[in-house]
Amino acid sequence: MKNREEMMDILRKAYPKMFLKTTEEFNGSKGGIWSSGEDGLTAKDGFRLFNHHVEDYKEIRYVFGVHNEIGNLLEENGWYAEWYDGGTIMFWEN
Repeated sequence: MKNREEMMDILRKAYPKMFLKTTEEFNGSKGGIWSSGEDGLTAKDGFRLFNHHVEDYKEIRYVFGVHNEIGNLLEENGWYAEWYDGGTIMFWEN
């Protein structure tokens, strides 16, 4: 399991243009990573990393609006994504 700084470094390397801040900077909640669900960043297959409105019931590409590419990266490092609202996504340690 990666700590927050390590996870932020991994995300910066994988997605250099991704908005990343701490959850403390967002609303004071401790320990998470704050990101944008609306920045339009795409996975290697060209689909958006985050799509709050997607309907992928079979979870072929998305699980709860989080593309499997980044979802798997987070999971491999002991983290998961959680929507705060339609444009804000947080990453938390498992």
